[in-house]
Amino acid sequence: MKILMLTPYLPFPDSSGGQIRSYNLIKDLSKKHDITLFSLIKDDQEKKFISELEKYCKEVQVFKRSKSPWTLRNILLTGFGPYPFLVIRNLSPKEKGAVKAEIQKNKYDLIHAETFYVMPHIPETKIPILLVEQTIEYLVYRHFVKGIKNIFVRILLSIDVAKLRFWETSFWKKADGVVAVSEADKKEMLKLAPDLDVGLVPNGVSLDFFKIKGSWSQKNPKILFVANFKWLQNVEAAELLLDEVFPLIHKKNPSVKVWIVGQHIPESILNRRRTNVIVDNLREDDQEGIRNAYYESTAFVSPLRGPGGTRLKHFAAMAAKLPLITTSVGAEGLGATNEENIIVQDEPISLAQSTLEIIGNEKKAKFIAENARKLVEEKFSWYKMSEYLDRIYEDTAYDSHKT
Repeated sequence: MKILMLTPYLPFPDSSGGQIRSYNLIKDLSKKHDITLFSLIKDDQEKKFISELEKYCKEVQVFKRSKSPWTLRNILLTGFGPYPFLVIRNLSPKEKGAVKAEIQKNKYDLIHAETFYVMPHIPETKIPILLVEQTIEYLVYRHFVKGIKNIFVRILLSIDVAKLRFWETSFWKKADGVVAVSEADKKEMLKLAPDLDVGLVPNGVSLDFFKIKGSWSQKNPKILFVANFKWLQNVEAAELLLDEVFPLIHKKNPSVKVWIVGQHIPESILNRRRTNVIVDNLREDDQEGIRNAYYESTAFVSPLRGPGGTRLKHFAAMAAKLPLITTSVGAEGLGATNEENIIVQDEPISLAQSTLEIIGNEKKAKFIAENARKLVEEKFSWYKMSEYLDRIYEDTAYDSHKT
């Protein structure tokens, strides 16, 4: 089929969860489909990565959006227009015109919209539209708005969350097909729009990318948290790890170090560097740094509380045979079983206790890690995920043409 794919980012370098997902799916889908890719970029320097995507796409076009979200244009359009801030900051008039021209010029079997907030770029068309939701955005923003102490700011942002929920739901209904990445997201979507036909394409992992651990005993253990810190959920989780979980671990075992690794790490975390707190702020294309972090650590501790996100860092830990300790929120979409291939705890004290147990019990660490690797090998390769998405492509295109 001929696919026009719209993404709110360039899917390479594959540093964020969304980029990793899109890049790996494009690689496999391109074996069966002709893909034309339209992506948003924030900086002209990103154009140097287009050639990597041209290996798999028939054509790649990029469109600029503001480097900083907090422009006067974005604020005014959000304040006085119908769309929420997330849509406005990702809205490109040039892309909107280019999409219209493209579908008039060329015949497409399907339009793949990655995230609901690229949907305003698509004009009225008879071409079937498949909307893939990596996360339910209004839940993410609602979670953080609830924690804002200033009541005026909280009320103001709550209005934007209400707009976000309205448009997110509206675009689900407008699309010919919708895809969620987890059962939890699917249930939430059906709660808001019971008539939706929601497909499921979970996230996956590149099984060959990681060096596989063979030993889980270390004289100086390191607990790891890897993330792209552009996302609020990851900042919140890292701060919780440093403020509430790690002090309990260090009190019981002073030899343990915590290792924060990722891109776009904020000053609030960079300034926390100490002898026992290692913080490595990596370039977006530093894949070797990421690979080494997983290999050289003792356990991956991820106290996620905020909803949404891709959880790809968790799949990565499982693929690398690095024991994963996370929350029930962090376990969503992994298909894992507590105490079999993952450790799930929700309170700082229990997260700390479970981490200490994994550090001190190599037999248990090996059991969890090997079962986790087996799970992702059997169920979560990117090849399997692309097969699921390919079937949904076929069903969406067929059902739309039939009606």
